[in-house]
Amino acid sequence: MVNTHVHYDHVGWNTRRDGDGWVPTFPNAQYLIPRADKEYFDPRNHSLAPERREGNRLMYADSIAPVLSRATLWEASHRIDANLTLESAPGHTPGSSLLRLQSGTDRAVFVGDLVHSPVQMVAPEHNSCFCEDPADAVATRRRVLGRAADLGELVIPAHFAGSGVMEASRYGEGFAVTRRS
Repeated sequence: MVNTHVHYDHVGWNTRRDGDGWVPTFPNAQYLIPRADKEYFDPRNHSLAPERREGNRLMYADSIAPVLSRATLWEASHRIDANLTLESAPGHTPGSSLLRLQSGTDRAVFVGDLVHSPVQMVAPEHNSCFCEDPADAVATRRRVLGRAADLGELVIPAHFAGSGVMEASRYGEGFAVTRRS
């Protein structure tokens, strides 16, 4: 089970309700969680703004804590198999990551929430209101989209309508969508 980052909408299927508690949805699965996000969203981390602590505590308690015994906490990068690699992509969250797929000469990058809107392709300097570190998010977005444009990687964001699959090309200071299927 890959968690590209620890936000509510990306960890909710980690667990399911069982009686009065939460249990892993897939009890035999290995859960891959970025260590930086596990630590950042851990309720014992008091650096979070007070207005966010309770919501994060609840999310952590029901969607992260119950799977930690089955989790691999990884840093920088983590190879899943010969074709799939997780790679750190900080900014949206401290541990935000992407998943790279390579099979022969075919390449794709699942960018999670690195790109929340098509506007961020043309103007990568724009962040969503959910980016924890706006400067890192912009730098990471430029780096990842630049590589995708240069290498012809398909870009697959988590929140685009339809298939969301696109190719990027360089266009001024940003990028253009050259094909979307």
